[in-house]
Amino acid sequence: MDSNPALCAAIANHITTTPQQRITFAEFMDMALYHPEHGYYSSDAVKIGFQGGDFFTSPNLCSDFGELLAEQFLQMWEILGKPVPFSLVEMGAGQGLLALHILKYHQLHYPDFFTALEYIIVEKSPTLRQEQQQRLQDFPVRWCNLEEIPPNAIAGCFFSNELVDAFPMHQFILETGELREIYVTTDQNEKETNAPCSSFVEVTGEPSTLQLAEHLNLLEINLTQSAYPDGYRSEINLAALDWLSIVADRLQRGYVLTIDYGYPASRYYNPRRSQGTLQCYYQHRFHDNPYINIGRQDITAHVDFTALERWGEKCNLKNVGFIQQGLFLMALGLGDRIAALSYQKQPLLQLLQQRDALHQLLDPTGLGGFGVLIQSKGLDKTEISQPLKGLTLPE
Repeated sequence: MDSNPALCAAIANHITTTPQQRITFAEFMDMALYHPEHGYYSSDAVKIGFQGGDFFTSPNLCSDFGELLAEQFLQMWEILGKPVPFSLVEMGAGQGLLALHILKYHQLHYPDFFTALEYIIVEKSPTLRQEQQQRLQDFPVRWCNLEEIPPNAIAGCFFSNELVDAFPMHQFILETGELREIYVTTDQNEKETNAPCSSFVEVTGEPSTLQLAEHLNLLEINLTQSAYPDGYRSEINLAALDWLSIVADRLQRGYVLTIDYGYPASRYYNPRRSQGTLQCYYQHRFHDNPYINIGRQDITAHVDFTALERWGEKCNLKNVGFIQQGLFLMALGLGDRIAALSYQKQPLLQLLQQRDALHQLLDPTGLGGFGVLIQSKGLDKTEISQPLKGLTLPE
């Protein structure tokens, strides 16, 4: 398989330096994706888009996704009393396409808002940051780490599109009714043959942290019920909670908007979903084996939106609403855009391609089924009482 030998060696070396010769799956995933030199997102391996990519996101389809989001950001600015600056903090900006579509749209249609706007990108991948800087060189965009933003510094909106699914997560399994964590170690047989890329195998053990059990308690998930079969396995994304804590700390007043694929906890930890949600993406194919194509493929898991809601409440974030992406975009005017295509004078093929892109954004079995979670902080009663357009469904 197409693994990166240098990354495999780095992971194997890290394993051998630990007291028990094993690391949590979260540590393995963190190195596979974010190792400073060889990780998927840190190297030239990361590829997004239709041609030669491993996966694509909504902004790759068309500019409409970003333009409709821009309409929601405009209303947020108005609800907050048009503060200057209004900070838009995009976390995990991919190729910079979403930022480009949002900024262009605001510049063209809402120049007052564009003037008040401070656009900040938080990007961990040096490769993607370089691509973003090249694409957005004509716009006043600032790049920084989340930790560099001072506490209570942001009036505006923190937002992300398909970010949380790639946070390193812990994996667990039920063995004779007890919660056990899944660890990664090296295959001793492979090690003895001096294989160029060590083979990794899973072992189970006591949970590495009490936070795993505490997390399930927070969600009111009881794995001791007889409905959960022996061998049931799933994921817990503690990194997402750490991330949300920092975001909430940096936000003085405004919103947090999270778009991703995922479920409420009751569906996420349904006993019938007995093998979790982990997926790997490699050249537009997906599978569930993270131990091949190491450093050359994306590794993700669905997002537990209930966890973000309940942890957000602990961080002084109020739940504003949760909705499917298709319904969110329709409420912001996507239906009108689809209808308007009938009156546009364009080549037929171009019209059909544009219509297909818009319908993909709505498809409930694909992008349209993604979740959109909006939380707020620091709003007064009048501001809270004003419903957001994206959450307002037609009666």
